[in-house]
Amino acid sequence: MNENLGGLDEVNETEEKVVEMEKKRRPFHYWTVKGRDYRLKLQAGSIERVENKYHQNIMNIVSEMPPLTVMLTIIQAAMENWEAGMNYTKIKKLYDTWTEDGGDQFSFYTKIIIPTLVVSGFFPADQSEEIMEEMK
Repeated sequence: MNENLGGLDEVNETEEKVVEMEKKRRPFHYWTVKGRDYRLKLQAGSIERVENKYHQNIMNIVSEMPPLTVMLTIIQAAMENWEAGMNYTKIKKLYDTWTEDGGDQFSFYTKIIIPTLVVSGFFPADQSEEIMEEMK
């Protein structure tokens, strides 16, 4: 018996299968404040930091509308790779400006947080459109 139990390299030697997925997901969700579009999308490192901060999965955090501080932290994480120098204080100021222009906390949850999770891959691509429609 010549069985090698070390590593996974030999597992894929017999046949490599490449599965191509059709790209259906939008690249970003946008939060428009005072005419400026801010790109939002969570990446693995950002997701990890949010989940470590709150000691739970983001899907658990947003299963019901979370506190504003949590939503603003998620937005900070979703912006960090796309908008240079965006810290928590700046996010709070953006939110205040947005609410002064008519935004509200429920709309922030349904029109900013949930669509950001959709483009970040938290839901299957075929469900994304349905979720976005429900949020309207």
